[in-house]
Amino acid sequence: MLLLGLTGSIGMGKSTTAKLFQEAGVPVYDADATVHKVYEGEAAPAVEAAFPGSTVDGKVDRQKLSAMVVNNADAMKQLETIVHPMLRSHQLKFLSDAETSGAPVAVLDVPLLYETGGENRVDAVVVVTTTPEIQRERILARDNMTPEKLDAILARQLPDAEKRKRADFVVDTSHGLDPVRQRIGEILREVVKMPRRRN
Repeated sequence: MLLLGLTGSIGMGKSTTAKLFQEAGVPVYDADATVHKVYEGEAAPAVEAAFPGSTVDGKVDRQKLSAMVVNNADAMKQLETIVHPMLRSHQLKFLSDAETSGAPVAVLDVPLLYETGGENRVDAVVVVTTTPEIQRERILARDNMTPEKLDAILARQLPDAEKRKRADFVVDTSHGLDPVRQRIGEILREVVKMPRRRN
């Protein structure tokens, strides 16, 4: 089974692209959804112990937690030490299930793929992109989003141009869904001819 890493900066259309991969019959692991799941369950007690006041009703309150770790590299590291092993085990289960199902290709949808060295754990990387104008417009239309918050998020992400340069495949979401569907079809035909290269 070949493993595709799907990534892209905030507001580029990555979640939509992931859904279209699923629509094409490809198993997709959603890193963000898994974080939500562990925050609502197994991670909550350890996160509360490390960051008192970060949970509400036994679930991690992402906004409270974010306020505690956002500009603090040590706190961020501590949080990752708690959460990453849990996420890893969810990911391994997903991979083993996808492999068992006989899928020729599976997708790991990971927002900070390059930032966390994830490109070494996949066989090829798909980067989702759009114009900076469309990106800002999409993000600022979200609830609770401010230009300052957006700049802080972008500062933590590798620049889009750098991601595109390092990608095996680029998907441009600027022109609606049909070109994206078409591009996914092309990628799926191409990727099965590629050698496995993950570590």
